[in-house]
Amino acid sequence: MPKHFPKLTALRAFEATARHLSFTRAARELNLTQTAISHQIKELETLLATQLFERRPNKITLTQSGLDYLRQIRPALVMIGTATDEVSSTRESRLHIACLSTFAAKCLLPALPGFRRLHPDIEIRLTPVIGADRIAEQEFDVGIGYGVNTMPNLAVYPFPPDDIFPVCSPAVMKQGNLKQPLDLIKHTILRSVSPIVEDDWSAWMAQTCDEPMVFKDEISFKGLFLTVEAALSGLGICIGRSWLIQKELRDGTLVAPFEQKVRLDVNYFLAHHKDQADVPKIRFFREWALGQFSRKTKRQG
Repeated sequence: MPKHFPKLTALRAFEATARHLSFTRAARELNLTQTAISHQIKELETLLATQLFERRPNKITLTQSGLDYLRQIRPALVMIGTATDEVSSTRESRLHIACLSTFAAKCLLPALPGFRRLHPDIEIRLTPVIGADRIAEQEFDVGIGYGVNTMPNLAVYPFPPDDIFPVCSPAVMKQGNLKQPLDLIKHTILRSVSPIVEDDWSAWMAQTCDEPMVFKDEISFKGLFLTVEAALSGLGICIGRSWLIQKELRDGTLVAPFEQKVRLDVNYFLAHHKDQADVPKIRFFREWALGQFSRKTKRQG
């Protein structure tokens, strides 16, 4: 970096004046006063220790030094302007989505091509997060979280409630004698440990069993995704969530041995900052997501 670097405002003033050969028209283009334009060019001439313009009554012309300097700086100014426009345009069209990783893998990603077909100019940046707290830090444009929102600056749109129930692979179903919930104690139980989700086994048993069952063989996983994958591989029986295993139930890769289902009191939700509700990229995604994932979603907050 040179020791003495001219101010960008002075360079813009010089380029505009050289292009118009008029202080008045340059001032009008840059929304400055003629005095300000003259002052900036004078500062530039002092820095360069050379005269850039010949000043005559009602007329200015470039000196040879001015012509040489303009020829060298103009491409740089064009590059700066182009780079600025590109970055600004990218920022306007880039949509940052914060989404719980399991919901992203099981629900959002399979549906996202539909959004891309509708809005091919919007660049998607998807980041997995836990909870809604980071959404409130304005690191993301839109968030898909789970639980109860306690942040007043967020507009929240709950998705329909989740149902939970035991599921397993067809092989486990075929091998085991699963006629009633009590038969579960004969099988390996797959349990999910998550900081944002309660113990689904306890929640399901509390409403479907007269007494809590004590399982003899358990495997725990950190997160819902691994738990479901373990059930798909035939490792045991897990509690499935209706939102996250729709495809597996449709395909028959997971089956529900019992009819008992429990409706949860908390929901997945879409959220964004209240003051960004009308930003086009956010509005487009919100309208698409609510149509894709819910027909009865209502805004809270």
